[in-house]
Amino acid sequence: MSNATLAPRRNLLGPGLWTVQSLLALFFVYAGGTKLATPTDQLAAMMPWTGDYPRLVLVTGLADLLGGLGILLPSLTRIQPRLTALAAIGIIVLQVLALLFHLTRGEAAVVPMNVALLALTAFVLWGRGRALPIQPR
Repeated sequence: MSNATLAPRRNLLGPGLWTVQSLLALFFVYAGGTKLATPTDQLAAMMPWTGDYPRLVLVTGLADLLGGLGILLPSLTRIQPRLTALAAIGIIVLQVLALLFHLTRGEAAVVPMNVALLALTAFVLWGRGRALPIQPR
């Protein structure tokens, strides 16, 4: 393909990646903050598994928070932007594990959210890892 053919794709890909990265960052920072700041009984009312696995709440809350920051900030600041791809890999692993965890607990209703987050994060991994990486400062 010629550069003229690729230009319209790049013009759409960049804003698309920034949008998805921002939405994922908002989602995961909010989810992590909620898991870390909400009392156990209130959290269990929203997410039943949290009452059974309080230590897992801490681990996933921290992973969500760090993943949310990592999916956006390195690209945004252009400081170590390759960390965005690593954060995406971490979120993908987290979502695969969450999907399996929820299926083993019979919580299939939440699996579509895991699949959607996995797909969006895979898009960021591909986009920032190969198609349109951010150059460091």
